[in-house]
Amino acid sequence: MKIKTFTLNSRQEVISKIVREILNLFKVEITGSKGEADFLQLSVVNRQLTPSEDGTGRGVTVESRLLLFDKEGNQQEFCRRDEGKGDEREAAARHRLIKLNLYHIFREYLGAEAAPWGILHGVRPTKIVHRWIRGGAGQQEIIERIQKDYACSLEKAEIIVPMAFRQLPFLQTSDDKTVSIYVGIPFCLTRCLYCSFPANILPGEKQLRQFMEVFRRDLEAGKKAVEQYGFKVQNIYVGGGTPTSLPGEFFAEMLEMVYNAFYGPGLAEFTVEAGRPDSITPGKIEAMQRFRVSRVSVNPQTMQQRTLKLIGRQHTPEAVEEMFHALRGAVPHINMDLILGLPGETAEDVRDTLEKVTALEPDDITLHALAIKRGSRLKLLMEERHVELPSDAETRKMSEVALSFMERGGYQPYYLYRQGYMSGDLENIGCARPGAEGMYNIQIMEEHQTIIGIGGSATTKVVDPVTSRLRSVFNAKDLATYLRDIDVYIEKRKQLLEEIYGNAR
Repeated sequence: MKIKTFTLNSRQEVISKIVREILNLFKVEITGSKGEADFLQLSVVNRQLTPSEDGTGRGVTVESRLLLFDKEGNQQEFCRRDEGKGDEREAAARHRLIKLNLYHIFREYLGAEAAPWGILHGVRPTKIVHRWIRGGAGQQEIIERIQKDYACSLEKAEIIVPMAFRQLPFLQTSDDKTVSIYVGIPFCLTRCLYCSFPANILPGEKQLRQFMEVFRRDLEAGKKAVEQYGFKVQNIYVGGGTPTSLPGEFFAEMLEMVYNAFYGPGLAEFTVEAGRPDSITPGKIEAMQRFRVSRVSVNPQTMQQRTLKLIGRQHTPEAVEEMFHALRGAVPHINMDLILGLPGETAEDVRDTLEKVTALEPDDITLHALAIKRGSRLKLLMEERHVELPSDAETRKMSEVALSFMERGGYQPYYLYRQGYMSGDLENIGCARPGAEGMYNIQIMEEHQTIIGIGGSATTKVVDPVTSRLRSVFNAKDLATYLRDIDVYIEKRKQLLEEIYGNAR
């Protein structure tokens, strides 16, 4: 639907944001006065009814009206109202009901296609499920409620709810003093077409040495914090970028520093993102084995040669298989990442990719739906109409194909998150064989545990043990800024940890 102008009866940023989420979900485009449009104007009017108006007195009731004006000035008006639940905060109920009302107006009156996740637009939809679990709700009750309150499809509800219950034993392994360490190595050999991550093309030896010196200071400060507050390190995750893009000597040095700082008898997981075959050597595999890396992420994204070339990957599907077999004897646990919705691909391409990947028998597989990010070359090429993506319908077929392979292979969903502008309105979902779940993935996605971030573009996320609220500080995404201002970032992390944990020592 294309409209010339849009109006909303609220200037609150949060209201504007949630209304525009619905407009984006249903691909409503605001063309402005110069563009061709189906309607002259779309207006949204929301109001919270008083107890005397709603006639129930039970809680929050919101009425939403959507007005459409055609090119002749004729007006169509659609109205819907709904009431909140007793366990919702007033503001949360009001915001949910605005989205739900508008969603149903688009579906019931304007013929819009149902969205798989309904109005669940947040990054971590499982957090809602965990809140209801803590309130004592059972699995079937939550499946029914998430469909009604969030218009979530039965298919997605039957993924996310059992998954949240499966996460409980993992989340219970962590207490107030249990933390994970994230290590950011912000380098890649090349930049993929779809990438918007803060990664730098691998620099020369002089700048790498400068990075390693700054990284050592960052690491030592993180180690001191762990010792100072008596933290127990549960997981170490070395990500990026592509950490294995570091030359062999630098890679081994980095692993040794991390190992000496944080490895201990209580460590559950030591993960390194190995990424792609052109970044792996026998020496790097030996270093990972020597420093007891327990989990490696191999990210082919696709096993279609033409797609690999298009997205900027300088390797073949055969090289992925060779890399996998080389790592299999050295590292106990291998994860593989795939992307659904890549340019030019079909559901049959995904079927072929999954046949090749599952034949390798990785321990877990992460299925990503392509997210179109502003900072990526793909976004620019789409705007210039040089690249076309599969339709939402085709991307959803890809997801159905991929999940059927997961079910047949004995892989169960164990963590999930969503991003903006995802193909097919889908999700990123990690699937593992029982016993092979990635502990760090569960902890960080459920924001249940403090994560101490070290390195380029790393984030420290501190969970307040009293309020359970999350607070964060960030290292610079820009490499030059990180190298220049490392003392600033160390101090910010130090102050946040002291503020949250200082009185608990």
